[in-house]
Amino acid sequence: MKIRIRILSVLAPIIALFTAVLICSAILNFIDRDPVETFRSMFEYGTSGKSIVSIINRSVPLYISAVAVAVGFKMGLFNIGVEGQYLLGALLAAAFGSYFALPPAIHILFILFVASLSSGLWAGIAGYLKVKKGIHEVISTIMLNYIGTGIIAYLLAQVFFEKDENDSLKVPQTNYLPESGQIPPLNNLLGIEDLPNLHGFLIGAIFIGIFYYWLIWKTSLGYDLRATGSNPIAAKFSGADPAKMVILAMLISGAIAGMVGMSGLTGYYHRYTIDFTSGLGFVGIGVALLGRNHPIGMALGAILISFLERSSQILDLKDVPKEIERIMQGIIILFVVIGYEIVRRYVLTSQIKEASKEVLNE
Repeated sequence: MKIRIRILSVLAPIIALFTAVLICSAILNFIDRDPVETFRSMFEYGTSGKSIVSIINRSVPLYISAVAVAVGFKMGLFNIGVEGQYLLGALLAAAFGSYFALPPAIHILFILFVASLSSGLWAGIAGYLKVKKGIHEVISTIMLNYIGTGIIAYLLAQVFFEKDENDSLKVPQTNYLPESGQIPPLNNLLGIEDLPNLHGFLIGAIFIGIFYYWLIWKTSLGYDLRATGSNPIAAKFSGADPAKMVILAMLISGAIAGMVGMSGLTGYYHRYTIDFTSGLGFVGIGVALLGRNHPIGMALGAILISFLERSSQILDLKDVPKEIERIMQGIIILFVVIGYEIVRRYVLTSQIKEASKEVLNE
């Protein structure tokens, strides 16, 4: 039974991928484009050396975003506010991190701490509102996204605007991080010289994945989170405090969300500017769904989404609309969710039948 369930769970995303390819092929034929040539070009471009490094770099923040969302999912919460949480955390981390010159390791840890603390506290507001005021976390986190965006805009416009000698405004951005606050690329360690820089925060993403697995499946806190998410009443009788679990889950989810922007801040931009990468929080929701909230599944989902985004860049040269990549993403996520729901219902039906047989045999 367990083997059959695992096989079905693995087949769901594979079937979704093939379904997306078939539907997109039909769309390409409809607009007089060769689907075979289109997908061949995407695959060749996406598997080149430079593209592989780019895909890994893109996957790091997407994976961390998915982990942040998954913590809430395990608790039965929908943290839609990862977007605002990581952007606000990145801004404050860049601002405070640029004011100090500490020993390299300590400086980097300080930047990560500021980002995690500020994002966690920002997410904790939604947890508090849910527990004390009964406000659903979807509403509060969406509203906090808008509020956070407003705060970021104000700080960039009123606090962090650079000025030239004539006291005229130049660029809305924080100061650059000192070299001690920058994470060097992994190219030197791996002996890669002719390819783009591989972000050093890849190691941080791996540790975050390990921490997530340990927290959710190997600790009593993780058990209480999962139990409360499945059945709050039963969890309460087992000793867990549902209200406390809600706030803790949002704090942890937000703290992890603060790490989403750290690969870009410490490894690429080295400051917060109006060009800082956005949208990662929303894409992370889809990655979490693709990976079924499992650390390995989410890693594969992040790589898949990053591959589609990177490989679609070649389509402009082939006179193919890049929107076909967005269509593929949407179809894959939709059919994966449908597939997982079919598997869940199949498992539930099988368990009911087995329980009924046991009762009849007795």
